Amino acid sequence: MTMPLAALVDTGSELTWLPAEALQRIGIEARSLRTVQISKDVTVEREVGYAILRANGSEVAEEVVFARPGDAVRLGTQALAGFGVKMDDMARRFVSINTLASFSAKSLFQPFARVA
Repeated sequence: MTMPLAALVDTGSELTWLPAEALQRIGIEARSLRTVQISKDVTVEREVGYAILRANGSEVAEEVVFARPGDAVRLGTQALAGFGVKMDDMARRFVSINTLASFSAKSLFQPFARVA
């Protein structure tokens, strides 16, 4: 376990970016290399691994990017969803979301209602 890390909540990032040094210090290993788009025209390669993130008594297993010096430390939307929250941009706060655990195949094949 590590000391708490300050991170930007980034609703434009799917993945969570944490300092590579902090991840390595607690024994998190890089599992693969991913190409990540960081802006409209820029992609970078970064190592990724898996970590258990904890916040306010909840925890979630998450794929994490090994951020290099100069990369922003950010909490991505996949982690937010894992914690059962999303960002309300207007109110600048987290709001709870319902997690879809399962659905019936029958609901997938219901015909749409026709509007006359």
